[in-house]
Amino acid sequence: MNKKLNVLFSLVVFLAIALTACAGPAAVTEVPPIELPAETTQPPATEAPQATAEPTERVREEGKLVLATTTSTQDSGLLDYLLPDFEKQFGVKVDVIAVGTGQAIALGEDGNADVLLVHARAREDEFMNAGHGTRREDVMYNDFVILGPESDPAGIKGTTSTAEAFKKIAETQSPFISRGDESGTHTKELSIWKKAEVEPAGDWYVSAGQGMGEVLTMANEQQAYTLSDRATYLARTKEGTELVILVEGDKDLFNPYGVIAVNPDKSPAIQAELANQFIDWIVSVPTQEKIGEFGKEDFGQSLFVPDSAAWRAEHGG
Repeated sequence: MNKKLNVLFSLVVFLAIALTACAGPAAVTEVPPIELPAETTQPPATEAPQATAEPTERVREEGKLVLATTTSTQDSGLLDYLLPDFEKQFGVKVDVIAVGTGQAIALGEDGNADVLLVHARAREDEFMNAGHGTRREDVMYNDFVILGPESDPAGIKGTTSTAEAFKKIAETQSPFISRGDESGTHTKELSIWKKAEVEPAGDWYVSAGQGMGEVLTMANEQQAYTLSDRATYLARTKEGTELVILVEGDKDLFNPYGVIAVNPDKSPAIQAELANQFIDWIVSVPTQEKIGEFGKEDFGQSLFVPDSAAWRAEHGG
């Protein structure tokens, strides 16, 4: 009996020791979790800049003029030809923003340009009437032309009416590439479709949303029709293009350019004095004479015709 009790007592002691040994590690796992590094519990440092995310006003840069203009003055090479004279004479740098006329006008409305050189007279008048500009002057003009492949699938060659030519393009569903960018050229194109009583739509009509140079490239690659200012087209012929002029000379294709000083009330950064100096310079007879010579050496004709009030007075126009 005593022997059994001793065995039983030994077994109890053994179990007690075993249980104690097992309980030891369990206590370790109950230690509270380590806190994350302090920086991960604080608001991210990158949140702060959001408080200053509002658009900032354009910074005034003395001796720098921002010119917002249509792509045709840039793509034709006219600005590269003219602007060095202005920069040298007045000791300033001209920053050119070459976009569609609609975008150029929007830059003026937002106070992000000092002066505009554009070609959509109705929109220019709206800009002035709304008080966005303080001065507008005629500068020059050229004309639009309807271009297309020499094969002329719509049969428009020699047509004297641009509206009639557009009707034929639509009726034959011949490929047509539109600027589609609210530029002066696009505005003119839309006015012709309206006169033709045609709503252009379908796979044959491509709205590119691109500048004149890019549209000429697309039209050439796709052997499509398009509307272009003559200056950019002639400049492009030096680089090689299969497009040819099919319709020209209609009074609806007249393409005048104007220069506008942006109202300085729009932004303290607007260089009003420089803008007016630029206008005085570009409408002056000497600069108008240079405009009249541009392109003659390469193409046998001027790409733009001088048309400022000073030029007309000098030449009895």
